[in-house]
Amino acid sequence: MHEIQKGDIVVYSSKINRTINLGFVDGPYRHDFSINRSYPNIRPIKWIKHIPRENFSQAALNEIGAFITLFSIKKYSHEFLDAIEGKKPTERISASDIAIDDATITKAVALQAEETTQDFVIRQLKSGIDPYQFEHFVAHLLECMGYHTRVSAKSGDGGVDIIAHKDKLGFEPPIVKVQCKQITNSIGRPEVTQLLGNVEKSEHGLFVTLGSYTRDAREYDRSKPNLRLIDGEQLVELIFSEYKKFDPKYQSLLPLRQIYVPSLKDVNG
Repeated sequence: MHEIQKGDIVVYSSKINRTINLGFVDGPYRHDFSINRSYPNIRPIKWIKHIPRENFSQAALNEIGAFITLFSIKKYSHEFLDAIEGKKPTERISASDIAIDDATITKAVALQAEETTQDFVIRQLKSGIDPYQFEHFVAHLLECMGYHTRVSAKSGDGGVDIIAHKDKLGFEPPIVKVQCKQITNSIGRPEVTQLLGNVEKSEHGLFVTLGSYTRDAREYDRSKPNLRLIDGEQLVELIFSEYKKFDPKYQSLLPLRQIYVPSLKDVNG
């Protein structure tokens, strides 16, 4: 059994911004209730890298996602060590590899199965289509939700990629102006304010990204009732809810099938 030592490398997967955080133990153990009474056992960590999940193979993500406590990474530790040194993974798992591994996915716990599917969907939307095709994908998703949409030309329209509306002609409010970012990094407040600068008082702004948003962007969103930010995790949830209505070409891009996993609520009582 390994006892944690100063200098040991630490890998932490964050569900908040979908990043893999890499660092090392930077000091001795201490017992301290002042920070969080529920977790008084503390080891200081110096974080040095914050890398999008898509930079790692699905197998490596599965290994660190299947546990909810401290453990030693065995099979795919080289990927995280390479990331610390600034190297790219030497091997990437393709969509077909993930599909073949259905047996492993269905045996995983509910949270792991959900996270694996989210990773797959976001990876496909990031690498399987170009940015302009991503805009058309988001427009199609909105159409499945009952909107009529118009996608702007590739040259852009002042930060507005899609115009969505409920009526066929686009005269009746609310008009929704959408900006799409096919990136997995965090979107800051400046990008969000740029979109809202093109939104009239009677209109709504919708920002869609595969990544996440900074705290400033989220706070700005909460202060603007006509603004909505959709991050990668929320986008995947919308995809799940509308998937049966998708055009075959988008179902081909995202080949999904329904599986049943244990309900954590029922299991835990």
